[in-house]
Amino acid sequence: MSKDCGNHGDDDFKQSLRRLLGVLLVLALLVGLIALIVYLVLRPTHPRFILQDAALRQLDLSNGSAPLLSTAVQVTVASRNPNGRVGVHYDRLDVYASYKYQQVTLASRLPPLYQGHGDVDVWSPVLTGPNVPFAPFLADAMRKDIATGYLIMEVRIDGRVRWKVGSWTSGHYHIFVTCPAYFIGSGTSSVVGAHGLRFQTATYCRVEV
Repeated sequence: MSKDCGNHGDDDFKQSLRRLLGVLLVLALLVGLIALIVYLVLRPTHPRFILQDAALRQLDLSNGSAPLLSTAVQVTVASRNPNGRVGVHYDRLDVYASYKYQQVTLASRLPPLYQGHGDVDVWSPVLTGPNVPFAPFLADAMRKDIATGYLIMEVRIDGRVRWKVGSWTSGHYHIFVTCPAYFIGSGTSSVVGAHGLRFQTATYCRVEV
């Protein structure tokens, strides 16, 4: 009898520990299940971005076998959160310009912000790229575009976002935005840019999350 009593304490402790671990596991599963249900029910729609304006202040291309491109463009980008119950945390947004998939300006980092339900935010960064090495075949293509008075560039945004539903906030998601910018010799913008090119019209952006 004395030997049996000596093992009761250890057995009770192990059973209590198992029960505690079981309760913690169930609670963790419930929290994860609730978060999943909330996400599926309120499935967030991607933010909508519009390139409202762009002023091409500089577009200088050097000659030679190793051309250099100097670019300066001020862009106005608007973002709207279309969700009725989901907020968006923009933790990082880097904006830059590209031409035929080659980046031609440095990335300009926008300040982080929280975008509530249906909110609209507007940014107007100046994107610059002094003496950027430029591929010769791209330089030839750009010269032709300038000569014909029709140039297409892209304004790109690369960043990280989080969704917020009530007191719950998701982990980070990568967001990538591409906005085509059309410049022509007789655009609608009142600002005449480099080489006489004007911004043609506001454009909707493609958003990937």
